[in-house]
Amino acid sequence: MASSRKPFKTTLHNFRYAFRGIGILFRDERNAWIHLTAAVIVTLLGFLLGLSRLEWMIVVGVIAAVIAAEAFNSALERLCDRVSLEHHPLIGQAKDLAAGAVLLTAIGAAIVGLLVFVPKIYACFL
Repeated sequence: MASSRKPFKTTLHNFRYAFRGIGILFRDERNAWIHLTAAVIVTLLGFLLGLSRLEWMIVVGVIAAVIAAEAFNSALERLCDRVSLEHHPLIGQAKDLAAGAVLLTAIGAAIVGLLVFVPKIYACFL
């Protein structure tokens, strides 16, 4: 009976594909750079304001969610473009839905940012 476990070397090899995908995301997608810039600014602000462990967990989670949503959106757009270069209403809807998911995730992240950072910034002025 063959073992169902993959060798460790194969698992490490799979990480190479994931890192290549991350590289493609930040090399080719302008919006990913916008999200990354916002993430760097939020991270620096978090260090300056002394976020708690829980606040860091939430902030890192929403940063990861926004960047992951952008990656899913980019992947879907590329797949749709490969399937058909001609305009098709369903492909347009799929792309719009994916873009909407990124927007909803970014709005949620912005709300989290306001809830976490506004009280801390306000406390600095008291």
